[in-house]
Amino acid sequence: MLCRGIQLEEAREEIRKGAWNRSTWNCIVLAQRHVAVQEGPLYRTEGSHITIWCNVSGYQGPSEQNFQWSIYLPSAPEREVQIVSTVDSSFPYAIYTQRVRGGKIYVERVQGNSALLHITDLQARDAGEYECHTPNTDERYFGSYSAKMNLVVIPDTLQTTAIPQTLHKVEQDPLELTCEVATETFQHSHLSVAWLRQRGGEKPVEVISLSRDFVLHSSSDYAQRQSLGEVRLDKLGSTTFRLTVFHLRPSDQGEFYCEAAEWIQDPDGSWYAMTRKRSEGTVVNVQPTDKEFTVRLETEKRLYTVGEPVEFRCILEAQNVPDRYFAVSWAFNSSLIASMGPNAVPVLNSEFAHREARGQLKVAKESDSVFVLKIYHLRQDDSGKYNCRVTEREKTVTGEFIDKESKRPKNIPIIVLPIKSSISVEVASNSSVILEGEHLHFSCSVRTAGRPQGRFSVIWQLVDRQNRRSNIMWLDRDGTVQPGASYWERSSFGGVQMEQVQPNSFSLGIFNSRKEDEGQYECHVTEWVRAVDGEWQIVGERRASTPISITALEMGFAVTAISRTPGVTYSDSFDLQCIIKPHYPARVPVSVTWRFQPVGTIEFHDLVTFTRDGGVQWGDRSSSFRTRTAIEKAESSNNVRLSISRASDTEAGKYQCVAELWRKNYNNSWTRLAERTSNLLEIRVLQPVTKLQVSKSKRTLTLVENRPIQLNCSVKSQTSPNSHFAVLWYVHKPSDADGKLILKTTHSSAFEYGTYAEEEGLRPRLQFERHVSGGLFSLTVQRAEVSDSGSYYCHVEEWLLSPNYAWYKLAEEVSGRTEVTVKRPDSRLKLSQAQGNLSVLETQQVQLECVVLNRTSAASQLVVEWFVWKPNHPERETVARLSREATFHYGEQAAKNNLKGRLHLESPSSGVYRLFIQNVAVQDSGTYSCRVEEWLPSPSGVWYKRAEDTAGQMAVTVMRPDAALQVDTVVPNATVSEKAAFQLDCSIVSRSSQDSRFAVAWYSLRTKAGGERGGPGLGEQEEEEGDEEEEEDLTERTALLSVGPDAVFGPEGSPWEGRLRFQRLSPLLYRLTVLQASPRDTGNYSCRVEEWLPGPQKEWYRLTEEESAPIGIHVLDTSSTLQSIICSNDALFYFVFFYPFPIFGILIITILLVRFKSRNSSKSSDGKNGVPLLWIKEPHLNYSPTCLEPPVLSIHPGAID
Repeated sequence: MLCRGIQLEEAREEIRKGAWNRSTWNCIVLAQRHVAVQEGPLYRTEGSHITIWCNVSGYQGPSEQNFQWSIYLPSAPEREVQIVSTVDSSFPYAIYTQRVRGGKIYVERVQGNSALLHITDLQARDAGEYECHTPNTDERYFGSYSAKMNLVVIPDTLQTTAIPQTLHKVEQDPLELTCEVATETFQHSHLSVAWLRQRGGEKPVEVISLSRDFVLHSSSDYAQRQSLGEVRLDKLGSTTFRLTVFHLRPSDQGEFYCEAAEWIQDPDGSWYAMTRKRSEGTVVNVQPTDKEFTVRLETEKRLYTVGEPVEFRCILEAQNVPDRYFAVSWAFNSSLIASMGPNAVPVLNSEFAHREARGQLKVAKESDSVFVLKIYHLRQDDSGKYNCRVTEREKTVTGEFIDKESKRPKNIPIIVLPIKSSISVEVASNSSVILEGEHLHFSCSVRTAGRPQGRFSVIWQLVDRQNRRSNIMWLDRDGTVQPGASYWERSSFGGVQMEQVQPNSFSLGIFNSRKEDEGQYECHVTEWVRAVDGEWQIVGERRASTPISITALEMGFAVTAISRTPGVTYSDSFDLQCIIKPHYPARVPVSVTWRFQPVGTIEFHDLVTFTRDGGVQWGDRSSSFRTRTAIEKAESSNNVRLSISRASDTEAGKYQCVAELWRKNYNNSWTRLAERTSNLLEIRVLQPVTKLQVSKSKRTLTLVENRPIQLNCSVKSQTSPNSHFAVLWYVHKPSDADGKLILKTTHSSAFEYGTYAEEEGLRPRLQFERHVSGGLFSLTVQRAEVSDSGSYYCHVEEWLLSPNYAWYKLAEEVSGRTEVTVKRPDSRLKLSQAQGNLSVLETQQVQLECVVLNRTSAASQLVVEWFVWKPNHPERETVARLSREATFHYGEQAAKNNLKGRLHLESPSSGVYRLFIQNVAVQDSGTYSCRVEEWLPSPSGVWYKRAEDTAGQMAVTVMRPDAALQVDTVVPNATVSEKAAFQLDCSIVSRSSQDSRFAVAWYSLRTKAGGERGGPGLGEQEEEEGDEEEEEDLTERTALLSVGPDAVFGPEGSPWEGRLRFQRLSPLLYRLTVLQASPRDTGNYSCRVEEWLPGPQKEWYRLTEEESAPIGIHVLDTSSTLQSIICSNDALFYFVFFYPFPIFGILIITILLVRFKSRNSSKSSDGKNGVPLLWIKEPHLNYSPTCLEPPVLSIHPGAID
């Protein structure tokens, strides 16, 4: 045995592929065991059935090896989990035991050294590294005993969906079904889609499929239809697959569904279907149509003579023939003559094609169901059997035809006989009695029993009433024509003609016959045949004749004039007929002349002549008739009609026609045969009777101003279609006795405006229209105004055009009236009625809003006016006014209160108006409201007030700020030396406003005791009374100095004149310094402050005033006195003036207590004498903590009960 050098790896590859044999084993020396498993990784879907092969080679021992399968899970890649074994039933671990026992996991032995691992219901947990192990059967361990591969379990995402339905179709209907196929697998995979049909319990039949390699395929049942394009599978988008069956057959009935498979390529290059899904089905019922058809063959007879024609008709009987396709073939004695496809184009074989080219045969389609074979000249060898075959064809979507059912009727045999020598002659004429001048036509027909074998010679003869025979024309057997001696001249002018129309038909024509052509016309026919020697021989002779009678033209010739309208309407038309008798044909020339005798004359003159050659000649005095006269000769007779239009008085009179009868000779000369004159016709011309009618219907029209007033004037009937109308439009107002003319349109369509239109300015607003119908006239008053109200009517005049082209008025009529009421639009103006109260401080801003909720028209203009009611003033006053031209005006209140610079108007949106009063003052207080006037434009452009409304009221109260003025003294009581200076400070603690100004005045206060006591040395004294003064308290005030709010100084007090100095240390601190003090300046001083604020108009007013507490000033005298000694020593001062007072007070209280007790004990006795008891009620002590005056203890009147 010769062994090739083989490597171990090559041997392994052959073993894996199964391409090994015993010789291979013999060539492997010292082979080692090798276990091979299917290459991974393998991707499989959940729920699928997977197989993994495992082969062992190079082993020793028994040929049947055992296999054990384990898995290494991804969660524990080092841990072996036993699955199944071919040798040990206890090999599986617990997690696989139930599936192994249930047959869901098993090992299929393919060969002794090859096995397949089956997992029928793959689960996600089955993913991992699989190991195939073969137990050792060798004498010693040598080689590999296991192999591993990876298995990846992925979700099954394939979806195949279709709409379940039941369809009822008819045969030949199209069918379209769609199926959605989608997958979400991340691995690269291919899809295959197939449409299947299943009927009952039969095995599904593949209609068409798209493989994973994008190849279309169909089963044997549909392969041909797919190749012809009858069955299609189209992919629409990414997921839609459409099945199309263009022409359904009954065999297509069943349930159609689609099946999809998802394929993945394994590492070894093979493709594996991971999963398959089928959709729900569509039940298709196909109702068959009646496709049966029958064919029959018809012909006129079965026995023919040589030269005769024959026609075979192949008639197809079927339903819906125009919608189906049929092919027809003709056969003679089983040999094809011709074939014709659905396109109706015949195809003949070579022999019959030559006959068809010579016009002896024709194959045609007469209609959708009738096919014809015609043989025009039969031969004797055409005897035999004829038949046709009809085949139905089906047209595919590509335009090709497929043969289906074919049928043919029974054969029809015909026999073609040879010719027999026999002729017969017949003579016919166009008429036996004719009018002179008419044409004579004779035909001489030679009839034979069969096809003519020779030639004919023919002679035409005339036998007159005297039995004289004359030759007219003859035709020899060679076709030469010769006239007779008496007809030679007429023949040269074409008056006599002879012709061989067909081989067995001969004609004679005599044109423009004459009276002498009357008689018996005879046709003499001689049949000639060529003998064997080539000479012509007479076979037989036949003759036939016919009589002809000719009537003379002038016989019965008469003329009559008639008219159906002897009395015609003015401007209408009338006809005059000249009747010629008898009724000659158009070839007989008759000239007709119309003559006319006007009313009041005795002579006739020629109007017009219709000549014999059809021309028209006008007479010398017919100029007035030419444009209005038409002459016409009837085609069927010589009657002549004279039509005169636009009749007038000039056409009234007597008419007469003269007719002349003419004959045209064969040499083109003319002969007048007769002349006739008609009766007289009198024509009267009358004016037309008017038929004018104008609509009398009354109408009431109410509309809003600025809309158009549509007025119609309808002519219901008129005298003539050519009538023209003049229309006058009137309006009648209640205040007027008669109507006034608005507009007049004349019969020539000219416009004339009436006085009313001019006075009221209607001219630019008027629009007149005449409708296409002609009898309807419209007047439109545009932009109607209230003043346009009234009663409108039209006055119609009918005008006609006279024959002399002058217009005249025939009639007139007045229409019914239209009552028009124009009103102004209804008012819809509405303002907001919201009420309100508003309190503001001076100098602030007040907003007054006026809201228009609704208005009559969007085109209206508004006048907005604000007014106010002041307290204690019953009459309202205008504040401001916004005109409709958007001009702002101030009212009288604005002038009084100086509002002109403080008013501001805004309109943020349509219908919203806001009036702002800036820098308000107290005098601006009051009740405010707005009034709105709505103005609308009249149609003439004049604005008028349509409505007005007043809004709700707003009570506005303007207050001045609260007074917050406080004044305090900064300098305490002071003692100054004579000739020294002392200061009087006036400090303002608080004020009402930052804009405040102050008026400051200093006063010297002197208290009056028991009378009026002035201060020493005071000159001019200014006395002021306080607002609140205690009873019996009199204070004398003397002004030192006053400073106004405008910083203007008042006069100085006389005692201090020249000795005062004023200082403003700060806005709130004022100082008055008194120089050269003297003892006379001793006393109390105070300052009074007035707070002034600026008003809204920048004027200043006094808000409040405040007076400070008194300031005690003591001026020491330079001379030594007891008072000065005491006052200069504080200890002595308190001993003399302070300590005695408490002691004295205690003493008085003790006396009062003792007195009160003794009074109680002796109350009854003390009051009996009527003497009132004197009780000290309360001592009144005037105390001054200064050295200006010593304390005074006094008891005021009324202090004792």
